[in-house]
Amino acid sequence: MRMISTRKPVAEKISLSSESKSLLVLEEWINKLCDFHQISVEQYGNVLIAITEAVNNAIIHGNKNIANKKTDIEYNFENQTITFTVFDEGNGFDFNDLPDPTSPENLEKPKGRGIFLMNHLADMVNFIDNGNVVQLKFTI
Repeated sequence: MRMISTRKPVAEKISLSSESKSLLVLEEWINKLCDFHQISVEQYGNVLIAITEAVNNAIIHGNKNIANKKTDIEYNFENQTITFTVFDEGNGFDFNDLPDPTSPENLEKPKGRGIFLMNHLADMVNFIDNGNVVQLKFTI
């Protein structure tokens, strides 16, 4: 006999205004989808931090905190891999020329750790187009 889940499915995508309070909506969405897919506590932390960094970069650097510019996030769960794609309306950036935040001259700088964290917490990070689309994959 097959049990029917009473849990509501999670929206496959959300669209956020480019302002810091949108990160609260993002966190709630990530909480729901991690619960729905029964993602472990360890993986949850990696997902939450990496996706928050990607969205924060999209809001601040891509959309320049212009509230009416949208940051869209989609996810797909397939073959034990959860893939997030973050889209912003910015011009992109040169993702091949990023300073290393762990080198001595950059340790005191307040910026530059987001992509470093994304690369270390996700199993794969891809920058698409001019860098205004970021895809992060996690093997669950």
